[in-house]
Amino acid sequence: MAMTTMRPRAPARRQIATNPQQATEVLETIERTGREAMSEMRRVLGVLRGDDLDDARTPQPSLTSLDELLATASDLPVSLHLEGAGPRLPPGVELSAYRVVQEALTNVRRHAGRVDHVAVAVTHESEALVVEVTDDGRGGTTRHGGGSTGGGYGIAGMRERVSMFGGSLHAGPRQGGGWRVRATFPLGAR
Repeated sequence: MAMTTMRPRAPARRQIATNPQQATEVLETIERTGREAMSEMRRVLGVLRGDDLDDARTPQPSLTSLDELLATASDLPVSLHLEGAGPRLPPGVELSAYRVVQEALTNVRRHAGRVDHVAVAVTHESEALVVEVTDDGRGGTTRHGGGSTGGGYGIAGMRERVSMFGGSLHAGPRQGGGWRVRATFPLGAR
């Protein structure tokens, strides 16, 4: 997922001379995303090896980090709606929910065309955590979920992340235009 955030921003080096402030912001996003990716990779390798990693030693982004993520999406008109409060979520669910939002925003940048509004909603329901990202983009009605057609694995990667926790992910065009990504993480699976 990190590479899908970093790769489209790499041309920022060309903006250094013409728009140094924006180039600096983009390069800072690339740097932070790279650090997060390395930390996440270490965490995954630790799980595969069976290590018991101390969460304090390897901080990960979570739903409490969404404000920071949305601040880096300054090129998009994004609103955030948080509803309900539930018990503390497992770190893996927190990280996966955060990554779904991150990847959905990356897909908006790449595929939506002109966008007037992107809405991010995180809802703690009695039985589930629901994360939804919608946009009113004017792009095509298909956004690629992996394979050779789209060149990326964004939707497939989001679906894999959510299913690791027994959840489901639905992504598709909205009636009237735009796109919706909805991830549901069951709370009983904790």
